[in-house]
Amino acid sequence: MASIQSVTFDCAEPPALARFWADVLGWGVSPDADENIAAIGGPNRKPDEPSLLFLAVPEGKAAKNRCHLDLDCDDLDAEGARVEALGATFVHEKQEYGLRWMTFTDPEGNEFCLAHH
Repeated sequence: MASIQSVTFDCAEPPALARFWADVLGWGVSPDADENIAAIGGPNRKPDEPSLLFLAVPEGKAAKNRCHLDLDCDDLDAEGARVEALGATFVHEKQEYGLRWMTFTDPEGNEFCLAHH
């Protein structure tokens, strides 16, 4: 049976996007990152969480992501302000399905959501 090893982002600048996500998650960037590939993980990553991998591609993002990360946090407003300070862009806030969440984009336009479950 297969298991998830990593979640991969196609991007223009792997080291920069890896640094953003490492700062968001409190993980480390692999020391062998270069302009073509970067990974984050390290000791702060829970054993059951996949690493994140960033690969350079020539084309830019063209449409809304069909798949995105949902991140859980204890204080939605404080975490929203923190990820914006790191370089995320606020998209909108929703309250549906008994949940309140905020949608952001990372520095290369990939959507992600913050929620408190």
